[in-house]
Amino acid sequence: MENVILTIHLILALLLIGVVLLQRSEGGGLGMGGGGGGAISARGAANALTKLTWIFAAGFIVTSLTLTILAARDVGGSVTEQIGGSLVPQAPAVPAASDLTLPAPAGDAPLAPPRPEAATPAAPATPAPAPATPAAPATPAPAAPAPATPAPAPSN
Repeated sequence: MENVILTIHLILALLLIGVVLLQRSEGGGLGMGGGGGGAISARGAANALTKLTWIFAAGFIVTSLTLTILAARDVGGSVTEQIGGSLVPQAPAVPAASDLTLPAPAGDAPLAPPRPEAATPAAPATPAPAPATPAAPATPAPAAPAPATPAPAPSN
């Protein structure tokens, strides 16, 4: 039964797509272009296609609802009931007080970093002496030797 309705549903979907594409729009339809001669006028064909579209759309909706009802009967419950859950959300468990304590320090590491005022020692009352500038070397550096040959003159 379900397969028959599904087949009818798919055929209706294809027919609905085809009828909608054949309808004349503002810019012209796929199958309705050309002159106005013939037994059916352009306005009469538009009315027939509009009625056919409504019939196919109503059949499509009816088969959609029928397939939904049939699928709901087969399941027999909601998705959350199938996986074992409940529809009412549970409140999260409050962790125990022992879970909120800090871990024990490893080795000789402190529990917390030292406070800034405890980490810096007090400034000395007397300023430290300025470093002495080094004395100049006793012997001067040797002068660079003069070149042995003069540079050649540029030629024009």
